[in-house]
Amino acid sequence: MTTRHLRLSGPVARSPFQSAPRHVVRAAAGTPETKTLADLIAEQEIDMSISGLRHLPEDTQYRILTGKVNPFEKKKVKKGGDAMWTEVEELAKLLRSGQVAWEDLDLDDVDVRMKWSGLFHRGKRTPGKFMQRLKVSQGVLSSEQLRGLGSIIAPYGDDGCADITTRANIQLRGITLDKADQSMETLRSIGLSSLMSGMDNIRNITGSPIAGIDPEELIDSRPLCQSLQDHITNYGKGNAELTNLPRKINVGISTSRDDFAHCHINDVGLKAVVHPDSGEVGFNVELGGYFSIKRNTMSIPGETYIRPDQVNDYVRSLMEVFRDLGERTDRQKARLMWLVEAVGVKEFRKLVAQRMGLDDLPGEVHVSYPDAFARRDVLGIHKQKQEGKYWVGACVPAGRMFARDFDDLAAVADKYGDGTVRVTVEQNVIIPNVDEADLEALQKEEVFQRFEIFPGNVTRGLVSCTGSQFCGFALAETKNTAMEVTRQLEQELEIPDLVRIHVTGCPNSCGQAQVGDIGLMGAPAKKDGKGVEGYRIFLGGEIGENPALATEFEKAVPASDLVPVLKGLLIEKFGATAK
Repeated sequence: MTTRHLRLSGPVARSPFQSAPRHVVRAAAGTPETKTLADLIAEQEIDMSISGLRHLPEDTQYRILTGKVNPFEKKKVKKGGDAMWTEVEELAKLLRSGQVAWEDLDLDDVDVRMKWSGLFHRGKRTPGKFMQRLKVSQGVLSSEQLRGLGSIIAPYGDDGCADITTRANIQLRGITLDKADQSMETLRSIGLSSLMSGMDNIRNITGSPIAGIDPEELIDSRPLCQSLQDHITNYGKGNAELTNLPRKINVGISTSRDDFAHCHINDVGLKAVVHPDSGEVGFNVELGGYFSIKRNTMSIPGETYIRPDQVNDYVRSLMEVFRDLGERTDRQKARLMWLVEAVGVKEFRKLVAQRMGLDDLPGEVHVSYPDAFARRDVLGIHKQKQEGKYWVGACVPAGRMFARDFDDLAAVADKYGDGTVRVTVEQNVIIPNVDEADLEALQKEEVFQRFEIFPGNVTRGLVSCTGSQFCGFALAETKNTAMEVTRQLEQELEIPDLVRIHVTGCPNSCGQAQVGDIGLMGAPAKKDGKGVEGYRIFLGGEIGENPALATEFEKAVPASDLVPVLKGLLIEKFGATAK
């Protein structure tokens, strides 16, 4: 091992640029002096063996080195995040042996680059502790994997917990860097990975939580999601060619009219349709949906149709176009939507098609339905398309889990199901392939006293981000507040139908406040003339076949006033009555 790659505090080592670039640029307007790409690399003392530039085309390298790029791009130029795929484990061993101290570490490695390996330092809330985000293809976990995840967090005691995310993924909490190699080795041993799960990478690919067992599905999304994840991430080992995007990309694959993947808020949404001419199932593409501090927008039609066998090539080619042409100056404009708007939808389609070796791709297929379709609630007990089999959906309040929960769910999956559990974008769990004869016994299992199969109509629709307990961006506590507020609301009100409340701690909206029937977003508020923790309230989010984003209803409600304010809304707009 050498410190040239294992970067501690200190200057970046230099290495000569290997190729002879063809690009030049004038050093200043009106002067004859020109600089080649090699000149710029030498001037800026960039080590191309570890720089994030090395897998970018020369045009893109040149644009970055001669433009005014954002601070994250400068960090990636100095050293790519993919270096952490091996360095994290080396650092863990050095820290454990005492050869390296925490104070010796490069802060850019700790706070930024380690996110490429899935490790997020929670320095503001829990210094020295990390969250480890995984890659869980469309939320499917085996009982062996569940037990493995429990074993990772169990040694951390009260500090160790986990969250189901709004991308049907798992985040482990309480991890210390000196043991990060052990968690990564455990993940490898159970067929999971945390590489490429953070920063400027493709995020967890979402599909249908009832794929393969759904009577209404057009196609099973499981093999599509798994194949795409393997293709992009090199089977979880990391793919440096696709790890330096301008910003993240979210991809969802929707295989029924429910749109369980929430394509309308994904950068890339693939929505299954039956082609009216051939009768074959393919995908219409939607582009550009995302939430951020500066902009919240639903996806727009991508005017593109692809076959199932083109999914991998299409998404990879789209990522390459985004990687090479996307915005790298203003990070708030670095999401895919901005590039699509800049070049136009049809031109963007052609750019992607050309990367695929085609002149163009077909336009979207127009499909209409004679009936309205209400998005189904997957919690409860439901017949599968397999005769005599049922899936059981259980509510995990706010998605929070502990080591015992992983073990208990694994045991239930082995005893009553097929040895798998599925986590959902609503932060709940599904046990598939349960025999009808076993349903009564399953419902009596102790785990389902904690994770209810038939929860109340607010609890069943509760979604929450991490909040200020762990996240430094959050302006408010979320999970614990949400669970307590929900408990009080259901204690005091009869609520006739499902009400989806999404809680998020800040405008980044990881809790997706804009898709809830009611959305709560952390914000400063005042009470009795003093600044207090509060929430903005949104109303009217719709999901499913005809989605819509919620709009702001109240700007700053103190956290202590949430229960009476929400009671009033539930009575006025959702038919609730006092008990």
